[in-house]
Order: sequence, then C-alpha cells, then structure tokens
Amino acid sequence: MMKTNKTTTMRMLFCLIFVAFVAVSSSARAEIEYGQPAPAFVALQLDGQHFDLAAQKGKVVIVSFWATWCAPCREEMPVLDAAYKKYHAQGLMMIGVSADRAKHRDEVIGVMKNFSYPGTMMEDAQTNDFGSPHGLPVAYVIDKNGIVRARLTPEDGLLTAQGLDRILPPLLAP
Repeated sequence: MMKTNKTTTMRMLFCLIFVAFVAVSSSARAEIEYGQPAPAFVALQLDGQHFDLAAQKGKVVIVSFWATWCAPCREEMPVLDAAYKKYHAQGLMMIGVSADRAKHRDEVIGVMKNFSYPGTMMEDAQTNDFGSPHGLPVAYVIDKNGIVRARLTPEDGLLTAQGLDRILPPLLAP
C-alpha cells in the first residue's frame, strides 16, 4: 500500500474539488471560440506589473493556464519558455496563469523564477473572462488582432517545440 503524507492528500483533495468546481462554474460560460475575439483578461503579475490582454494588440499572445500540482503543466512550461525566448523579439507575449490557491503563492513564484515569461495567479485577475479552465494545462494563442487562433492541450499534441514552430511564425509575420 502506498503511503501518502498529509500535504499530498490535501493536494489530491484540492484537485478533485477544483475539477468539481470547474465542472459546475464552467457550465455557465460559453466555450472560447476560434476566430472570435479573445476574452478579456486583466491581472497583476507576480512581479507587480500590470497585464491587460487587450493592451497587447499588435502582438501574438499565449495565455497558458497551469498549476504547480499538474505534472503535464510542469512538463510543457520549458517548451513554452523556449518559444517565448525564441519569438519574444518578434512580438510574442506570454502569460502563465496559475490556478493554485493564494496560500501556494510562494511555490508558484518559485516555479516561475525558472522561466522568462511573466506569470500571475488566477486569483489575482481583476477580469478573467476565460473563466476556470475545464482541465489543465490549456493554452490559448491569440493573434495580433486579438483573435483566438488556437487552444492547446496535451490531447492536441501541439504544445511541443515543433507544434509551436508551425503555429507561431505565420501569426508573427509582418
């Protein structure tokens, strides 16, 4: 029999509660449609800077929802970071949005210190019309005109270096 400590048990319980909450709360939200304007998102970043998705017009933006307890999230974060480093000078902006609870802020900050792109916590959003994601990880690619062009999940297989190299250059082209 596998032993679990109290922290692991609590995280597993939180994960189940989060999934149940998402299932209930997301039923009231419409799905994010490809080819439609991106939902509004405004938040205070972990570094104290202000992020407003609407102010990013003219840039391609990736909004990536993740959590410290989500293994697939942690696996794809280096891929996102490599894309950010590769394409940032060409106009790519990115924000990592942690679904962790406020009490895990220090852990979130510790994880984000390993990456170049900015981060925030879902709880720090003044406006989050994306809502709570149906599952984690999920990333949205938004073009220079503020239109949703892709939704990336592990099932899609596109959140790889090769997948991002197919998606981003056409959107970043002048």
